[in-house]
Amino acid sequence: MKPTHTLPAVRKTLLAATAALVTGAMVVPAFVSPAFAQAAAPIAPAPATPAPAAPKSAQPLSEGPASVADLAEGLLDSVVNISTSQTVKGTEGPGAVPMPQLPEGSPFQDFFDDFFKDRGGQGGPGGGGSQKVQSLGSGFVVDAEQGIVVTNNHVIADADEIEVNFADGSKLKAELVGKDTKTDIAVLKVDPKLKKLKAVKFGDSNSMRIGDWVMAIGNPFGLGGTVTVGIISARNRDINSGPYDDFIQTDAAINRGNSGGPLFNMHGEVVGINTAIISPSGGSIGIGFSIPSQLAAGVVDQLRQFGETRRGWLGVRIQPVTDEIAESLGMATAKGALVAGVIKGGPVDNGTVLPGDVIIKFDGKDVKDMRDLPRVVAESPVGKAVDVVIVRKGVEQTVKVTLGRLEDGEKLAETEEGKPDAGSPDQNEAVSTASVLGMTIAELNEEARKKFEIAADVSGVVVTEVGDNSAAAERGIQAGEVITEIAQESVSSPKDVMDRIAALKEQGRKNALLMLASKTGELRFVTIRME
Repeated sequence: MKPTHTLPAVRKTLLAATAALVTGAMVVPAFVSPAFAQAAAPIAPAPATPAPAAPKSAQPLSEGPASVADLAEGLLDSVVNISTSQTVKGTEGPGAVPMPQLPEGSPFQDFFDDFFKDRGGQGGPGGGGSQKVQSLGSGFVVDAEQGIVVTNNHVIADADEIEVNFADGSKLKAELVGKDTKTDIAVLKVDPKLKKLKAVKFGDSNSMRIGDWVMAIGNPFGLGGTVTVGIISARNRDINSGPYDDFIQTDAAINRGNSGGPLFNMHGEVVGINTAIISPSGGSIGIGFSIPSQLAAGVVDQLRQFGETRRGWLGVRIQPVTDEIAESLGMATAKGALVAGVIKGGPVDNGTVLPGDVIIKFDGKDVKDMRDLPRVVAESPVGKAVDVVIVRKGVEQTVKVTLGRLEDGEKLAETEEGKPDAGSPDQNEAVSTASVLGMTIAELNEEARKKFEIAADVSGVVVTEVGDNSAAAERGIQAGEVITEIAQESVSSPKDVMDRIAALKEQGRKNALLMLASKTGELRFVTIRME
């Protein structure tokens, strides 16, 4: 995967390969302009009989959008610069402003040397001890009467002081209302009595299509309000930055300092919060990412109301449904989220949903793949009763679930998973009673349980040895794991395992679906080739 840069207020880089994902952390006030003009189609003589309308795709654009100056001017006062300060040790820290990479002999070298020296970044005065470093990011006002400002969490993370700078040069101190690290959103508050504010509103990001024009406003490299225009290049992007990735991709230029700034549609509505870019050098190459407004608006509302998020929670561990798993379950296509485990004490710890079930629809929304489920569940209110459509042993059925709260569920999951791994046991003792699919398996008696330090509540057939280069080894199966089910049928002896494998082969199955338990009882599913 390409490197990922996240630019928290200053700069925060997650290296991955050759490119980098950058979240701009610097501010600006600016705004989008009205709509674009399109040349009128030439007038043709009216046909004797009405001709069918040509499809939209057949109508080429004869010119690009008109100037967006009026729109930008109208939005400028609502976009702000977020300036933070933080005390760190030494001359460089997580908040140190990075020096941009400039060509040798660049006429801008002296300018940037002075700029970053004043901000305690690279090129600044040396010396040990603690010092104040500053960082810059963008934001926008969403409630003028209450003084509410939205930005990225990484823009204000670990800040000692937060200041909001407006387009007219005025400045106000800000306090943190709430933040959400999972979506990288933060809500700030300034005193609306000290300045007349102008707010913008969230638009409907779900209505935005690939090819729609958008405008980004921000403060790249602290240079002041900058307006860039582009189109939506893609939707539903997952850049592995968090569990709810669903980014809008745009080619509107986004640079360091744009983080937290708005992405506007041509009606002046916020359809995204600019957060990250992919770039080899940290500058814009036309691949930027924005948090969609449909996700952001809900998070902002919760942070304003509670100072924290309150997400719905289903209480299951899930994994992807691969083609092999789908075939093993008798599903025509690979879709949905496979339940690999149920959290004890969670909403479905009553048999409503079981390990091995495949969730294909949640509260009326299709679950196309595993990553869809966490998003739709998290967006649902705590305590809501929802219909969940599952596939269990090849049969589709609907169950009713009352959602818990994710933040409470995470504590339960940590408790359940907190036991340390016992490590690899001595495998020289012969406790095996059968060999299958490259594994040596045995009954899970007291001797085997003690040998492999398997928890008392784990049941099934223990794997005592895995052959090199075997099908089991390819799937990462290890000695000490316990086979609890094969093809969604429980097994308690090596004979059960052999019988289930034989039955699957007779049915013409190519893969066997195994549910494995770790020594502590954590479950996962794997498919093994039986050929």
